[in-house]
Amino acid sequence: MLDTIRKIETPEGVELELRVVGLIPRAIAWIVDTVIVLLVLIIMLPTILLFVKTLVLSHDHSFMQGVYLITIFIVWWFYDVYFEVRRGGATPGKKMMGLMVVHDDGTPISWSSSFTRNLLRSVDFMPFGYFFGFISCLCNKDFKRLGDLSAGTVVVYTDAFTRVPQHIAVSPIAPPLSFLPDEQRSILDYYERINTLSNERAIELGQILNEVTLQKGQQSVTTILGYANWVLGRK
Repeated sequence: MLDTIRKIETPEGVELELRVVGLIPRAIAWIVDTVIVLLVLIIMLPTILLFVKTLVLSHDHSFMQGVYLITIFIVWWFYDVYFEVRRGGATPGKKMMGLMVVHDDGTPISWSSSFTRNLLRSVDFMPFGYFFGFISCLCNKDFKRLGDLSAGTVVVYTDAFTRVPQHIAVSPIAPPLSFLPDEQRSILDYYERINTLSNERAIELGQILNEVTLQKGQQSVTTILGYANWVLGRK
C-alpha cells in the first residue's frame, strides 16, 4: 500500500501531516472544473464575439476565430490560477473533493507557482488525454504532474488545514494595532493550524506576540485566535 502521508514542519515550527491526493480524486475534480469552464464559455463567448463584431465592424471569420480562441485560452488558464491563489488553493472542483494546491512546504500557493503549474498543463496534456501528466504522476510518490514538479507544488487533502478544535471558537478581538499583510497571514496560519500543535507548543508560539496581546499562557493563545477571527471579518 502506498504511503500518502507527508510530514512537514512549517517555518513557524508547526508540524503538519499532509495527505497527498491520488489520480482518481484529481481526475474527478478536473472533470467538474472542465464542465464549469465549458458552461462559462458557452454563456460568455456569444456576447464577446457580438461585442467585437459590433466594435470593429469585422466580418473576417479568421479574425473572429482568433478572438474566440484567445478568449478560450484566457478563461481556461486564468480559471485555475485565480481560484488557486485567491480562493485558498482550490478550484470549485477541488473544493468539492476536499483538495487544495500548496507548496511542497505546506505554504499557500503563490502567483508565480500557480502560473508555472498551469502554463505547463498543456505539456501534461500531450500527446492526448493528459498522457504525459498521467505518466508523471505514476513516476513519483507525490503524484505530481509535470506542472507540479516545475512549480514545487503538490495537491493534498484539506483536512490538515481545516480540522478545527472546540477551543478555537472564541469571540473576535480587535487588535490594538493594524497588522501588515504578512502579519495577518501569520496569524491566520496559526489559527488554521492550531489543531496540529500540542498545548505547550501553541502557548510557546503564542508568546511571540506577548508585547501585543499583553497576555501569558493559554490566554495568549485565546487572544491570538480572537485576532484571527477579527481579521476574518467575524466581528
